[in-house]
Amino acid sequence: MLLSQPKSNAGKIKPILFLVLLALVAFAGAYTYQRLQHDFETLDGTAYLWQDLEGKWVVVNYFAPWCAPCLREMPELVTFNHSLPDDTRLFAINYDLKTKPELKAMAEKFDIDLPVIISSPETKLPMQKPPYLPATFILGPDGKIKDTIMGEITATHLRQRLAELKGADE
Repeated sequence: MLLSQPKSNAGKIKPILFLVLLALVAFAGAYTYQRLQHDFETLDGTAYLWQDLEGKWVVVNYFAPWCAPCLREMPELVTFNHSLPDDTRLFAINYDLKTKPELKAMAEKFDIDLPVIISSPETKLPMQKPPYLPATFILGPDGKIKDTIMGEITATHLRQRLAELKGADE
């Protein structure tokens, strides 16, 4: 009588191991792809999708260091940013393309204490670049532009205009 050799499970383990490895690679690829998908990024490294901001009022201010009215209104925007209503977000964006280190240095130099969008060819905004500065855009909870303010603005004027737009939107 011949004794039969125990069957090896090694032949079964290899395909299972391959499938687990394949699933891990697919998951890692999908996760990385999702992390790279964004409409814009701020100096602090936060990536945003416009669709994630739906339901909020969003104020976007274009500025530049060579624009004297922009620099005069920046403290007003910082003040406004420190007292934002819960349903409102404020972002600043430099008119000219700058690298992240250049933008950080500029934000420090001019005490820009609010989220600054890194302007790059990949940055997606729901408005066209304005013809002159300063320019402030107010987007409603539906993501559509509700107002464009060309020229210098104060925190008080911005609060009043937002209140008017919110009242008209109800």
